Amino acid sequence: MRKLVSVSICTLSLLILGILATPARADEPRPRDFPLKARRILFLGDSITHSGHYIYWIETQLRLRGVSPLPEMINIGLSSETCSGLSEPGHPFPRPNVQNRIEKALDLVQPDVVVACYGMNDGIYHPFDESRFLAYQRGIQRIIDLSHARGAKVILLTPPPFDPLVPREKGKLLPAGQPEYAYYAMYENYDDVLKRYGEWIMQQGNNADMVINVHRPVSEYVARQRLKDPQFTLIPDGIHPNPAGHRILAEAILPAWGLPASLEPDPELLKLVTRRGTLLHDAWLSHIGHDRPGVAAGLPLEEARQQAQQLEQQINTRLEALRKP
Repeated sequence: MRKLVSVSICTLSLLILGILATPARADEPRPRDFPLKARRILFLGDSITHSGHYIYWIETQLRLRGVSPLPEMINIGLSSETCSGLSEPGHPFPRPNVQNRIEKALDLVQPDVVVACYGMNDGIYHPFDESRFLAYQRGIQRIIDLSHARGAKVILLTPPPFDPLVPREKGKLLPAGQPEYAYYAMYENYDDVLKRYGEWIMQQGNNADMVINVHRPVSEYVARQRLKDPQFTLIPDGIHPNPAGHRILAEAILPAWGLPASLEPDPELLKLVTRRGTLLHDAWLSHIGHDRPGVAAGLPLEEARQQAQQLEQQINTRLEALRKP
């Protein structure tokens, strides 16, 4: 019999390490698998979410497990975006602000669940500053308030880690006390800023409907690997996780949603899910609109949906073939 799936060793190690999530507001307990019962899940975030790899890994896992009906997972992550409205002076254009599009996105998508992952850009690569932190907190709170006002549950993800290894080798890190910092000239201890942002996110369990720490599993995995290889990294530019890093992000989210172990997907299946997700991401991004220059327009939404349906058929055919003896 052809082998369909195997348990991911990486996920088991994450479970042993106790990757925890706060599942619901204390005054309104609900099962933590509520995302799996959603009709539509909307993903908001910066370039890490824009790339979508962790989202497509999650969707592939749900398909492998036969989750039915499958939630429609709509990714509108946008490169360079913040939730705070901040932008470093050296950025080539004002960073896009999710607050300028979130209401339209919520009204058009009408999600049951909103997943938000911000912070990497919100600290604008500077040392910690209370005013920037307050702007981040207010931005996250507005996402929660607008989503709840429309009946959507909110899942907050901590910022993933900043890895200084490669930027340090390339001379892109600056010590404290410099007049300016930017995504190309980062504060050397910027991950400490992200940790503080993440600690605050993890304290919002009575405010949001679920909070998930995606910083810790990536950091701990990298730390273990560096015992064997000091040059190991999952974040080659210090900011953007590679596909293996995205897998760890996804494998921190899945247990929080009630799926405790990842399954090893067929590469062709994952490729098809990624193609479909990317097609719809680009279409939804253009359909909703945004204020970031340099982003190629997606197809008109209905045309993208037609092409996505063709890919859906290929996905189902592939799943059927994998299940045959």
